[in-house]
Amino acid sequence: MDELDPLERVAVYRWPIALAVLAALSVLLYLLQPILTPFVLGGLIGYLGDPMVDRLERLGMQRSLGVAIVFLLFTAIVAVALIFALPMLLHQLDALVAKVPDLYRWLTQGLIPWVQQTFDLPDRQLPQVDWSGQLADNWQSVGRFTAQSLKTITGSGAGLMLWMANLALVPVVAFYLMRDWDVLISKSLDLLPLAWQQKSIELVSESDEVVGAFLRGQFLVMCSLGVIYSVGLWLVGVQLAMLLGIIAGLASIVPYLGFIVGIVASCIAAYAQFHDWTMLLWVALVFGVGQAVESMVLTPVLVGDRIGLHPVAVIFALMAGGQIAGFVGVVLALPVAAVVMVFLRHAMHHYRASDLYGRD
Repeated sequence: MDELDPLERVAVYRWPIALAVLAALSVLLYLLQPILTPFVLGGLIGYLGDPMVDRLERLGMQRSLGVAIVFLLFTAIVAVALIFALPMLLHQLDALVAKVPDLYRWLTQGLIPWVQQTFDLPDRQLPQVDWSGQLADNWQSVGRFTAQSLKTITGSGAGLMLWMANLALVPVVAFYLMRDWDVLISKSLDLLPLAWQQKSIELVSESDEVVGAFLRGQFLVMCSLGVIYSVGLWLVGVQLAMLLGIIAGLASIVPYLGFIVGIVASCIAAYAQFHDWTMLLWVALVFGVGQAVESMVLTPVLVGDRIGLHPVAVIFALMAGGQIAGFVGVVLALPVAAVVMVFLRHAMHHYRASDLYGRD
């Protein structure tokens, strides 16, 4: 080490310094996790809206005006969802709760005896439940919990102010990040050593493509599948069409999970409603059409093959993120996992091209 000149000595210390900075940032993010929610949500909105703002800017529009237009568009979408979709969703949730006794009765008196008789299994029954009393108690508990939570929030001036401040911070953070996203990325790259900047630009570009496929492409795929499943089940006549479609669309963040969860839940709901086995064929047709549209149109056009994350890796990332940092961890899990996969691919390429891998 003493034989190295000053420039070579600095180059040797680059990696330890970079790893130390990365570790310090990770610890800082973990410690600040309780206050990061508005910043993470604002950053997510800013990242989703940045390509639209860039496109408007290329058309000759001032960036601040483009940010305002995109921001108003997002606000209108959220407002329409809250005004029209949320009441319908809550109504169907109430309908689902009302159907719980019928579903449990069908399970204990119909499905389980049929399975036991068909496969010659021991005759065992589930316990009888007084659903009228159970549901009343549980809904009263939920009501009491909600009332107590609201009382705690509104009863404490500091708690109410903190909750309102966090809510108000989300659009503010999103607006400023959309406006200055490209500038912040450029300045962040300028902080890196000159020898790393070109490769870092390549890695950031590839990571942006992968994360964009997840956050933009997969989000659009989930929303599209939710609409397809909801409309299809509504045309079939299933009462819980919107609720089941949204569940299946959200579950589709893991490949094939949305299809499996959606078709099983929808078949149970359809049979409990109609008591007709032919309705299951219509439900299967709805999900078959949705799966075909996803495989042939939505995923190739909106996502492509850029993600490269195995379904098990997606599940692990979501669970690990929730375990480490709660809601913030779940939001950041897939973007972080996608970026890690990009760096791992480059690291494996570098390793296989090295003497360590090639020598006998």
